[in-house]
Amino acid sequence: MGERSDPAVWETIGRIGVITLNRPHRGNAWTGGLDAAYRRCLAEADADDAVRVIVVAGAGERFCVGGDSQALSGHVERGDYDNGLKGDEATPGYGLDTRFDHPFASHFGLSKPIIAAVHGAAAGIGFALAAFCDLRFASPGTKFTTAHGKLGLAPEYGLSWILPRIMGLGRGMDVVLTSRVVLAEEALQLGLVNQLHPADELLAASIEWAEQLASSVSPQALRASRQQVYLDQHRDVGASVVQSIELLHEFMGSEEYREGVSALVEKRPPNF
Repeated sequence: MGERSDPAVWETIGRIGVITLNRPHRGNAWTGGLDAAYRRCLAEADADDAVRVIVVAGAGERFCVGGDSQALSGHVERGDYDNGLKGDEATPGYGLDTRFDHPFASHFGLSKPIIAAVHGAAAGIGFALAAFCDLRFASPGTKFTTAHGKLGLAPEYGLSWILPRIMGLGRGMDVVLTSRVVLAEEALQLGLVNQLHPADELLAASIEWAEQLASSVSPQALRASRQQVYLDQHRDVGASVVQSIELLHEFMGSEEYREGVSALVEKRPPNF
């Protein structure tokens, strides 16, 4: 685990890799430094064989309030966006499909499920981070907003692509056009949030759910399931069927398949 002064840190809790955005004094506002630290943590957690599921959380009172206001002022002065990165940052999730080789879209290429545990606020780029995770758990009263409209900007980091796919076109269009605040309770009804938990129980509940997932589903099944879903968003049904049959034959020769069948026959939990 990194030093507490790092903009993002991570640790293993059981078989769960917990990444924490670690700028609580700024509401975990996004900067180039946080971007680089998050990518590093994500790459390390995804590569760690002991980690089965990844949970992303925020230190302090908010998940991520969006771009740091001090950095935003600098963008105004320059008249352009510059994240300050040098181009040699970690690229976790890159390589599965070139269409995913971009910030946050690269979550689709990860080998492990990723859950956002969102509390307080997720705005702008913070909203994009949560939206590109596989699942979102939140605490009541948490505020979600695209934020861009009230800053005179376009939707950030693929929010215009991902939100209609999560919530449906009409609901996604509402959130993108208005830049309004959506509370967690409404977000649950919209399908944006999967579960609600009290703020002081949110992280523990997210880790517990992730651990149950890790215990009941084999790692190769988790990897293939999520990657097939995301690949299927960009290809025809025939290609999906063909790959599913190829994977079926491949996985039937694996130790994980043999263990799954043995557990079924012996009426016991599998030991993956």
